[in-house]
Amino acid sequence: MLTLHADSRGHAYLVRGERIEAVGPLEDLAAAHGHARVRAWPGILTPGYVNPYGNELLERTYHPDPREADALGTEPLTGAALAALAMDDARWGASARRGVQRMLAYGTVAVACEPLRVRAVQDAVRRTGIAVVPRPAPAAGPPSLNPFARRPEAAPPRRPGSAAHFAVFDVEDETELAERGATACVATVLSGRLVFRRR
Repeated sequence: MLTLHADSRGHAYLVRGERIEAVGPLEDLAAAHGHARVRAWPGILTPGYVNPYGNELLERTYHPDPREADALGTEPLTGAALAALAMDDARWGASARRGVQRMLAYGTVAVACEPLRVRAVQDAVRRTGIAVVPRPAPAAGPPSLNPFARRPEAAPPRRPGSAAHFAVFDVEDETELAERGATACVATVLSGRLVFRRR
């Protein structure tokens, strides 16, 4: 199935399955692919961002289940709070899935990390479809789910043939995005699938 993801500036990505087939003005792509479904988004299409804290946020942090809010709260747990929990494979895997979901809400399409060591986390991350890119050394500063907490690293530009990983931010341009940051994310797409949409 062909889908045209278009932003407020008339820029569009033509997606077939897991790949981007074409990039260009919506008007041109729609004329050439009249049978494609059009998904119009407010704001701008971007390649999305890389979170540099993959190991810290997925293997050294517990992301509580909403059903645990009364006992554990809703914020990620690290250090002594994490050490006090009885962590098994099922709990690590579920935490990693929730951690990735939280990253997706910030327009993150990839995590940078050293090799993940917890098997349940490896499996959970693979199933989410988020890209994993190597990092040569731990990232500086305190870990954050928000890639704009430090200077954000954008994913490579989307081109024909590249993976259909991208994010949409409800801003007028890159200047406003730099000012407002990742909380302006309205949608994140991984391998052509809409995996986050702000309601």
